[in-house]
Amino acid sequence: MENQIKSSTNNPPVALVTGANQGVGYQIAKALAENGYIVYVGSRNLSNGEKAATEIGGQARAIQLDVTQQPSISAAAAKIQEEQGRLDLLVNNAGISHAGQPGRTLEETTVAGKATTASLDEVRTVWETNVFGVIAVTQAMLPLLRKSAAARIVNVSSALGSLTWLSDPACWAREHFGVVYGASKTALNAVTLAFAIELEKENIKVNATSPGFTATALNNFQGTDSVEVGSREPIRVALETDGPTGSFTGPDGPLPW
Repeated sequence: MENQIKSSTNNPPVALVTGANQGVGYQIAKALAENGYIVYVGSRNLSNGEKAATEIGGQARAIQLDVTQQPSISAAAAKIQEEQGRLDLLVNNAGISHAGQPGRTLEETTVAGKATTASLDEVRTVWETNVFGVIAVTQAMLPLLRKSAAARIVNVSSALGSLTWLSDPACWAREHFGVVYGASKTALNAVTLAFAIELEKENIKVNATSPGFTATALNNFQGTDSVEVGSREPIRVALETDGPTGSFTGPDGPLPW
């Protein structure tokens, strides 16, 4: 343990958190910085990222990253390669709940996500961030993760992606499941497992975690948990260097796929 602490002090672990300028991503980045990580605070808008990194302090540094734009992803990977030469932890946190007008209520978002009436353009826009963006960022960062002695990938998912839970008639969230946001998280879970299975032989751990029903911009701040409470499980999973791979957990423990 002494050797681990010594080496980490001289050679701090490096993390990238996407969508880290606010909400759960911000809290994860803050916790990582407090635990001695060099944290890249990913933000579509660089000035928002710079503001967040300044507030977080420690070794937090802003990086422009739009997970839907390949040139942005490639530039971010090149920057981390140039400055650090490796990446120990990737937290795919960036996510959107809908592609409609800002400030939509949870009820409005639920109606817009109904399978029978959802706009295919909205489905594509949300999946572009929540699913394809995660694949794109993970693939781009893999060469850097492969240079780490203990690489981990954490995908911030949602219990709303759990088909087992939602297929239970007693599930309170059934009415909120749709093809826009909910199904995007189901797809993200599948993507998580695909990466976990493939990368297990390289000892790169890949896990999905749900913050619970957290009040963030994602649901127009209608969640029941504070962002601090909601961030606890993603932070725990992100900081866990000797945990499992291919797991899906939430605030109360393991979640069914």
